[in-house]
Amino acid sequence: MRSDSSRSSGVLLHPTALPGAGGCGTFGRAAHDWVNLLARSGVGVWQLLPLAPTDSTGSPYSSPSGSALNPWLLDVDALMADGFLGQAAYSAACEPLPPVPLGGAMALELMPRRSEALGQALAQCWPDQPASAHQAFDCWCRQQRHWLKDHCRFMVIRRLYANQPWWDWPRPLAQHQGHALRQLEQQQATRLLEQALLQWHLQRQWEDLRREANRQGVQVVGDLPFYVAHDSADVWSRRGLFSLTQAGQLTQQSGVPPDYFSATGQLWGTPVYRWGCHWRSGFRWWLQRLRRQLSLFDLVRLDHFRALEAFWCVPGSAATAEHGHWRRSPGWPLLDLLWLGWGCRLPLIAEDLGVITPPVEALRDGFRLPGMKILQFAFDGDPANPYLPANIRGHRWVVYTGTHDNATTVGWWQGLDDDARARVEEAVGSPITAPAWQLLELALGSSADLAVVPLQDLLELDDRARFNTPGTSSGNWTWRLEQSMAELEGPLAGYGAMAHRYGRGSTN
Repeated sequence: MRSDSSRSSGVLLHPTALPGAGGCGTFGRAAHDWVNLLARSGVGVWQLLPLAPTDSTGSPYSSPSGSALNPWLLDVDALMADGFLGQAAYSAACEPLPPVPLGGAMALELMPRRSEALGQALAQCWPDQPASAHQAFDCWCRQQRHWLKDHCRFMVIRRLYANQPWWDWPRPLAQHQGHALRQLEQQQATRLLEQALLQWHLQRQWEDLRREANRQGVQVVGDLPFYVAHDSADVWSRRGLFSLTQAGQLTQQSGVPPDYFSATGQLWGTPVYRWGCHWRSGFRWWLQRLRRQLSLFDLVRLDHFRALEAFWCVPGSAATAEHGHWRRSPGWPLLDLLWLGWGCRLPLIAEDLGVITPPVEALRDGFRLPGMKILQFAFDGDPANPYLPANIRGHRWVVYTGTHDNATTVGWWQGLDDDARARVEEAVGSPITAPAWQLLELALGSSADLAVVPLQDLLELDDRARFNTPGTSSGNWTWRLEQSMAELEGPLAGYGAMAHRYGRGSTN
């Protein structure tokens, strides 16, 4: 959190949900209007989900590249205004594609094809760009070499082989053999350029947006999954750091053990880390990954933080997570190195939900990292429930009404039984007439440094606006705002005024 421990308020909204005509929210005009609206309302924090490319279900938590940005977020109008894209080139590239429907849910099946067409149009216009643009692009590519080159290779090969997973590619490419990669660079130079240009323009537009946010006094909070996807450029290019066979199959995989919510636990299907290899390299890959994220955001929420202390390790062939075991992680030395390299501070938020042990708490508190509290988890009738507002001690917390994985607060309230509703009313101190706003007031009144609310709760939307339902594979990640920015003025102003009453002003 901020060094002065000032109390602040924030909104959780992923940019894909912003309004616009391109089928998906972008880093363009609506995003700039959004940060300006936050600033005018006195709301000092914007929290996002990972900005990485998504998997086929639209999830940004299972990305083919942990360091790349999602091409869906690239704004075409800004590219044209900056002279990087001509209307004729873009129209020719997109002409064979079906039109993107306006409004409503995001059309997941159309977005990859539109991004591919946009990359082709950018490459077509690239020879006509001034020398200064070529120099800036070349310089950026050299700076990002540790991830960019393999990301571009991975995406091009993936397209060549109809999105097959990398372990099913021809052996020389699957094994990341140098002669095969050199041949690829000769034969697919244009497609590799397309991928690199997409990433460069994404970074340019994102940096413009973040500068605007910071200028207005709005901090931007990113999100980093602990594990990386099996079928990803990261694992393909550095397989020695992950629990794989020589052929690329999982020897050990991630998950969580059986608990109250699941008798067989959760199996995530991502390779666990070979921590010994990371130790011997001085944690180079991890530090590059974390530094990349910290360069993009003011704060980063580290998902599944508890795995930095110990992780649930399941055999790669297992069908459930029941037969795993706990193994220690070298979180202390890794975070020590990052702390020293980042100016003796760690701008991280520890996602410490679930069953958290004293050693995990010691790791979190040893680096003075804020943890998380979710109010929707608080009202099970246990007076010692750690999510109850009365049980939140100290200021080093981020308190949420709910997150992207929860029901909206209106949907949550509609699903509560009478006993749970009575407990909520007791905590609020009055009958519940506006559950989202009344739960939000509990968050703002807590001792936590930062209170965050999903935009869906400010708009009092029901579960038709839910962003993700864990354990399901369809119907997620596609919600988009149907309201214009002008229609958000009232709810944001009301939120800012309420936050101000609780001593939570903008961070400027």
